[in-house]
This record gives sequence, C-alpha cells and structure tokens, in this order.
Amino acid sequence: MIAVASLLVVCVGNVCRSPMAAALFRARLAGVDVQSAGIGALEGQPADPHALALMRERGLAIDAHRARQLPSWLGMRADLILTMDLDQKRWLERRHPSLRGRVYRLGDCAPPPAGAQRGFDVPDPYLGTRASFEHSLRLIERGVDAWCARVAPSAASPDARVRALASPTRFPE
Repeated sequence: MIAVASLLVVCVGNVCRSPMAAALFRARLAGVDVQSAGIGALEGQPADPHALALMRERGLAIDAHRARQLPSWLGMRADLILTMDLDQKRWLERRHPSLRGRVYRLGDCAPPPAGAQRGFDVPDPYLGTRASFEHSLRLIERGVDAWCARVAPSAASPDARVRALASPTRFPE
C-alpha cells in the first residue's frame, strides 16, 4: 500500500476527466485530500455538462467544481499525482523534476482495456459526444479502482489534512 495524505489529479482543461476522477477518489478515499487541476485550464469554467450528468448518475455531485490552472506549489505538496496521459506525465516531470517518483498516469497500474498494452491513456472527451465521455469515464473508473487498491490514507493524514485545511493556499472545495 502507498500511504498518501494528498492526491492530485491532472488533465488539460480541468472540466472533464480530472474532476470526474477526483470525485470518484473522494468517494472512496476518506481521509485523503483529493484535488484536481489542469495544465491548460481556463480558470473558473464549470465542469462539462456530460461530466456533470455522468457523475450525477453515480450519485456524485461536481456541480460546484470550477476549473483551476495547476499552480506549481500544488504539485509540490501532493504525495501522489495522477495524470490522464503519458504526455501530461512527461510535461510535469520536465517542468518540475522534483516531482519524479510521485507522478503516474491514472492507467499505469490498472488492467489495460482489451487489446491494449499495460498502462493506458484516458482520451480527452472535451467537445465530444456523451458516448466519448462514457468511454473516458469507464477508463477513469478502471484507473480509480486500481489505485484505490494500492493507496491508503497516510497515518499522518488527519494532522496533514488539518494543516492543509488551515493553509491559505489550499483550494476551496
């Protein structure tokens, strides 16, 4: 098991994939501070309507979510950073070499889809059909399931969570 107090989920726009993944992780990892951000996000944009609907169908609300650009300090304080694809992982590691060893693809430890090699990217459904969102969400769920089997709240996570909540730089929920 990997002990984490904070988990960061990253995609490009922070309106489709990472908010859905973050909601799924929050529902399953009580005691872990789960955040999401985008490497090219337009600050303040709401989650995509397809993402909202699919999460509602799973009993999870992301209506209050607003896109956030990834600030460097957020990645620095995350114990585990999960990206949606290999390009995002490589970009983060090039831009912030100190993150190496904490950045993985969401699909890195999940069983691959039929016909795929180990590890997989989650395609960006932005501006796509509901079917494209459903496909991406199925892959996200596969990745979340696999990571939840390997991640546990850190023994220090209650104290770390209190410090994170008290931090003026913490994102609002």
